[in-house]
Amino acid sequence: MKYIILVGDGMADYPLKELNNRTLLQFANIPNMDRIARSGKNGLLKTIPDSMEAGSDVANLSILGYNPETYYTGRGPLEAAGIGIELSKDDVIFRCNLITEENGEIIDHASGHITTEEAKVLIELLDEKIGKNGLKFHTGISYRHILTLNHADSVTCAPPHDVIGQSIYDNMPAGDGGFLKDLIVASKEILEGHEINIKRKKEGKRPANMIWPWGQGKTPKIPLFKDKYGLCGAVISAVYLIKGIGKCAGMDVIDVPGATGYLDTSYENKAKYAIKSLEKNDFVFVHVEAPDEAAHMGNLDEKIKAIERFDWMVGLILDELKAPYKILVLPDHFTPIPVKTHTREPVPFAIYSSEEKGDSVSSYDEESAKKGSFGKIIGENLMDVLIENGR
Repeated sequence: MKYIILVGDGMADYPLKELNNRTLLQFANIPNMDRIARSGKNGLLKTIPDSMEAGSDVANLSILGYNPETYYTGRGPLEAAGIGIELSKDDVIFRCNLITEENGEIIDHASGHITTEEAKVLIELLDEKIGKNGLKFHTGISYRHILTLNHADSVTCAPPHDVIGQSIYDNMPAGDGGFLKDLIVASKEILEGHEINIKRKKEGKRPANMIWPWGQGKTPKIPLFKDKYGLCGAVISAVYLIKGIGKCAGMDVIDVPGATGYLDTSYENKAKYAIKSLEKNDFVFVHVEAPDEAAHMGNLDEKIKAIERFDWMVGLILDELKAPYKILVLPDHFTPIPVKTHTREPVPFAIYSSEEKGDSVSSYDEESAKKGSFGKIIGENLMDVLIENGR
């Protein structure tokens, strides 16, 4: 038996007036996800525990069967693992965004999706200027980078995508984070006048003129996926967070040409590499970031396109699978267009098995899933549901 999980990050949404009170999954042309729902079994999945923030880190740990209340230590350590940064057990690791600040407000958590080549120059400059005394900047991809420190006790940091349009001063790190406030202010002085940002502004692009550290923690200890489920697994994603979860769980992390973690990602190559991975693995986890990126921008048309392209990828994979197999499709969390950030409602999921009959659900969407035979289950139990009777 082969197992495939396909995650469209942030696909789930609210009914929208612009779509005649339909959700994007109800409105979009998604014949392949509908096919999985119609021929398979459906339900709702609670990926975010009540005690935790609605993040992709927490949600994807849940989907892969790891209780985030037990294993989650912060987003930063997972992303650092994805990048391959060597860390000591005492390092405190932050996700470090390059953001756009204007008139004292965060106007873009992604600095106009700056290129990695541009960002590398800026991150290396920051490390040269202010990376000292146990503090170091590490280059990631686009706006997503890593900051490591040898101390950071009792600091609370707001995710920048949750405070778009708000004052930086009202959302500065709280607790014992005075040194981080100084770091953020110092970064503006270094980055604002850099030639890369001057050029970006002339071209009508948003500058990467400030850093925003968040999601800190220490390296987690996660049981190996193979030990936990008896399956050899692989992860496909352009996002270091998801790669990091895969690495920490001892799975193959597959780099795919053209996978960008943005709207222009290569859906076709993700499908090809997923099928190829099943030649030696029992399980593959394919993550696509694009719907979430469009939702954070509040871009309805781009989110619909991203969902439909994701569905096309689902179809490419379905057409190549050979029985016996089980395929699961779902978002990790809601990222509703009206709020432009993650929310914690249970997400719709559908599982098709080449060897089992389905239930009475006829389409894949947030409302239809409520009628599914699985009902509502807790995220960390999903893997057990998927592999039940299939080992």
